[in-house]
Amino acid sequence: MIDRTVSTIIDQAKCTGCGLCVKVCPNQTITMDNEKAVVSGDRSLNCGHCAAICPADAIVVKGNDHRSLTFNTFQIPNTWLPHGKFDTANLISLMGSRRSCRNYKKSTVDRKILEDLVKIGTTAPSGTNSQGWCFTILPNRAGVESLAGQIGLFFKRLNQKAEIAILRWLLKIIGKPQLDHYFKNYYESVREALDEWENSGNDQLFHGAAAVIIVSSKPDASCPLEDAMLATQNILLGAHSMGLGTCLIGFAVSAMEKDPAIKRLISIPEEEMVCSVIALGYPDEKYRYPAYRKKVVPRYFEV
Repeated sequence: MIDRTVSTIIDQAKCTGCGLCVKVCPNQTITMDNEKAVVSGDRSLNCGHCAAICPADAIVVKGNDHRSLTFNTFQIPNTWLPHGKFDTANLISLMGSRRSCRNYKKSTVDRKILEDLVKIGTTAPSGTNSQGWCFTILPNRAGVESLAGQIGLFFKRLNQKAEIAILRWLLKIIGKPQLDHYFKNYYESVREALDEWENSGNDQLFHGAAAVIIVSSKPDASCPLEDAMLATQNILLGAHSMGLGTCLIGFAVSAMEKDPAIKRLISIPEEEMVCSVIALGYPDEKYRYPAYRKKVVPRYFEV
């Protein structure tokens, strides 16, 4: 169950009665009484809108940690950036320049940088401010290889099942075509990758990445998958700005979804849903152009 405990405190001596906090409160936690703002509700999103907008610094939300925006490797100003006051061209340039990296240098990534990336992830929005995301860091190559080995075993077993034509056929006729779909689309490439791993140690899963960040979500989050993927996008963009390359590893997500033993290996609780697995490290590749996309035609609905 999501914790909605009210942790808002209003200093009545400082409150000027402007009412701005009431206007922005999404959960009716605050109301006006005798021309002063008071905490009257029994539930709170703990979003901090009230404290952020108060011109008299009369409000504190105890449930929020101000250190969440204190980073190890850089500093940001403790001020709000108003709408329209950031350079859009630079923002889109960052987004368009981020590419999936599959060539990494052997350099390790400092743990402080990895911790900063997790904090960057938590600046994302989440449904009803539930912040149900969780982050698991594999900070070194040995841990990455250990995880890769377990995922490799899962796909080796899956390939053995997929090789059985009668099993694929039976599952398909009872409305379960997933194994047949896997065989047609992934079996051969996975087999080749497993052979590479076993025979030469060539890592076709994590591509030699120095570290991994796994983003999962608690089951009581309002929008668990959406929240985790928004946090993931923040991490991807933050990593690029910090000189790191990243790649989302969908095969790892699929393996952990279907084999709880892999989650147990890295101490992820069984009830958590693994939403993304991010390989990262210092890139050994350099591009000349941003990432172009397929043409998109938006739909409109007007009345």
